[in-house]
Amino acid sequence: MAQGESTMSHSTCNACLGNWPRRNHFIADLGLSKAYLHDDQFFPGWTVVVFQRHATELFHLTPAERSRLIEEVNHVAKTLAEIYHAKKINYELLGNQLPHVHWHVIPRLANDPDPLEPVWRVSHKPIALTELALQETIDHLASPLRMTG
Repeated sequence: MAQGESTMSHSTCNACLGNWPRRNHFIADLGLSKAYLHDDQFFPGWTVVVFQRHATELFHLTPAERSRLIEEVNHVAKTLAEIYHAKKINYELLGNQLPHVHWHVIPRLANDPDPLEPVWRVSHKPIALTELALQETIDHLASPLRMTG
């Protein structure tokens, strides 16, 4: 275990068990983390960056891991901003529902229905992509995300 790592059992963590995010939403291995397309694409490009080993807090990571992880999150954000022509990128690291270090990286676009609110407070019907659209989106994001940033 790394310094101060949580003692929460890996066997109860849905991220560690591979139950979340969905495996077919995998975009790219970034090194210390993996990028997945979020189930809800109401905000196009919404991506989740999941730390590969179990930790529940940033302070459970070594300084080198924290630094590398933020660079990986930054690489995802920059890629999404360029591909989606985002007006702003939102970053969320909560962990209340899933206590495993993971970032939500969400492009906010020019046609955003409520740009002053966080995505959690924007009332909307979730949009699940068809299998074809999901694969096309993943393919479009995978190559630039696999490139070292």
